[in-house]
Order: sequence, then C-alpha cells, then structure tokens
Amino acid sequence: MKGSPATGSEPVRIGVLGCADIARRRVLPAFAADPGSRVVAVASRDGGRAREVADRFDCAAVTGYDRLIADPGVEAVYVPLPVALHAHWIERALRAGKHVLGEKPLTGDVDSTRRLFGLAAARGLVLAENFMFPCHPLHRRVRELLAGGAIGELRSFTGEFAIPAPPPGDVRYDAGLGGGALLDIAVNPLLAARFFLGPALTVCGARLRRHPVHGVDTGGAVLLAAPDGVTAQVVFGMEHAYRAGYELWGSAGRIRVERAYAPPADHCPVIRVERPEGVEELVLHPEDQFLAAVRAFSHAVRQSRPPARGPGRTLQPPPAPQAPLSPSSPRSPGTPQTSQTRDGLGAERGLRERHQERALTVARLVAEVRAADKAASSAAQHPVPSWDDPRGAL
Repeated sequence: MKGSPATGSEPVRIGVLGCADIARRRVLPAFAADPGSRVVAVASRDGGRAREVADRFDCAAVTGYDRLIADPGVEAVYVPLPVALHAHWIERALRAGKHVLGEKPLTGDVDSTRRLFGLAAARGLVLAENFMFPCHPLHRRVRELLAGGAIGELRSFTGEFAIPAPPPGDVRYDAGLGGGALLDIAVNPLLAARFFLGPALTVCGARLRRHPVHGVDTGGAVLLAAPDGVTAQVVFGMEHAYRAGYELWGSAGRIRVERAYAPPADHCPVIRVERPEGVEELVLHPEDQFLAAVRAFSHAVRQSRPPARGPGRTLQPPPAPQAPLSPSSPRSPGTPQTSQTRDGLGAERGLRERHQERALTVARLVAEVRAADKAASSAAQHPVPSWDDPRGAL
C-alpha cells in the first residue's frame, strides 16, 4: 500500500461523486499518482458507468451518492458534479464528517460559498476548491518577474480562455445545471487577474453572448480594475478556436504566457518577456499541476487529524449520528493538544482559509459580471440619442 512520503501515514481514502470528464481524464489519474491519496470508491447514479470508471482505478463502484458519503471507509470526497449540484452534495459530505475537494467553481454564488466554508471550519474539515493552475510554478515565476521590475510598473492584464464547442447534450449547455462559459471557463482568467492584481478587483463592465436555443452564456468579455487603477480585460468562450493565455503589460515591456490554464504534465512552459532591448524567452521545467493540487489537498487532510481506521473498499452501514462540533472545539473535548496536532490544525486551517478567500473572490466577480451584463443589456435596449440622431437634435 502506498503511503505519504511526508508523514509516513496511510494515504487519504478518497471517494468520488460522479464520473465527469475532468475527473476521468485529469483528477483521478492525479490521485492515483499521489502517494498520499488512494481512490477507494466512485459513485454514479448509473451503476454501469460507476463500474466502468471504478475498474480503471481499481476501486469500489457505488450506485448513488448518499451511499458513498455514508461509508466510514471514505475520509474525503471529490465532487466533480455540475456546478448547480455542488452546494448540496458538498454540504452533505461535510455534515457526514468528510473533507471535500470541490471542482471549480465551488458554487455559483457568494452566500453558498461562505456558508460551506463556515461549516467546514466549524467541523475542523478541509474544504478546497479545485483550481489547478495556481499550483503550477509558472505563475509564481511570472509574479517574481513582475516584482523584480522586469517590465516596469504593471499597467494592465489581459487574459483569454476559449475552447471549441462542446458536443450536443453536454452539461455546459444545460442552464439548470449551472452550464455556460462564465462558470466553466471565465473563472480561470478571472482568477489569474486576481492572482496578479489582488483580491480587491472589481468589475467595471461586461457583456455576455447567449446561445439562441439553450440560453446559456457561450462567451463574453469583462473589464475590471484594481484600486490603484491597474485594469484587466478577460475574454472567454466555449464556441471558439482554442486559446488559453494571458499578457501583462507594463511601463517598460510585456510578459506573455500561452497554455496557461490546463497544460499537459509534460509541457515546458515558456514565459515571453518583451522589452525595448529585445525579446527573451524563459523555458521552465514541466510540472503536473493536477498532481500538485491533489497532493496539497491530501497533505492538508492527513495533517488535520489522524486517519480513522476503515475497511477501505468495503462499504459499510453509516455510523451512528454524532452531535455537530462547535466552531470553537473542532476536536472532541478529550483529545489532547500535542504540537503535531497543532501543526495539523494549522495546515488544515491555512489551506481552507486560502481557498475560502479565493473562492469568495471568484464568486463575487461572477456575480458582478452578471450584474454588469444585465445593466449593459438594459442600456442597449434604451440607447441615449446621439448628436447624429435627428431625435437628439436641438
């Protein structure tokens, strides 16, 4: 059995709610490669589909999400369900005492996001939002270049992320399940803008383009500003030629990065620095950001509390209900506080708090984009007469 090289403990036993494409292609292989994690069960409403995925990763197949959440052999739950289902099932998992890694965005609104992080804090559980690209050292290197004055003072950020049209019937075309390009795609360059310009970014304007049949947003553009006047522009879509990059424009040059949000594990990122004296390309080593993301999660889980002994792959009846823990007492009153326990609590708290700030910022920006688009649409329906319009002539 593989173990965590950092702690020597048993791997965190992961249960997966759903068989989404991102789970099958990227996140489950990352869990399989992480010495600190072991996928013990995959649940789906379709038992056959659960079995197909479970066989690939040598774990139990479960029909229905409730049964997996109730299993005491599952310590942590990964939730790659459609966004509209996140809040319900994340809350169910937290109330069952499970740590949770939720696909991005964690929810579609600020209030739900804040409530879930409050619940996790009250129970001493790790709750993390699965944005992968911040785990890649590429972006930290870019930030170091900025801090070192490589392009002078930062003036603006431009981020683009777009993908070709999904196939008919894809969940991203289902408005009832939280479909659309804003929640699925735009959140990445919005988070990148926040990474470089800070969490106090606000939306100054936005326009969304909507599908004529399904009604979901299929693309758009957003203008943002930081308190110091630095601006950001985000362009995104899901019926476009593929593009995934960003540019930072400063007083003395530019920095450009391509394949910024979901590069393959063997991709060597290139940072292109353009200055008056010439162009420099910095080539970095490959990094598996999906593996880095799940490692950070499993490490925080294992540091937060000792592993509870469980049967692993054998599903058992749910444990007897326990009284909820208070925010001030995330451990039982009789548990002694050792230095290792305090360090573990710090790791769990630190990751949860970082993810909370990030998730709340993204949720707020999404709400501001929707409000700005609504205001712009209303203004377009009631245009102000121009000087060239006879109706506006004096």
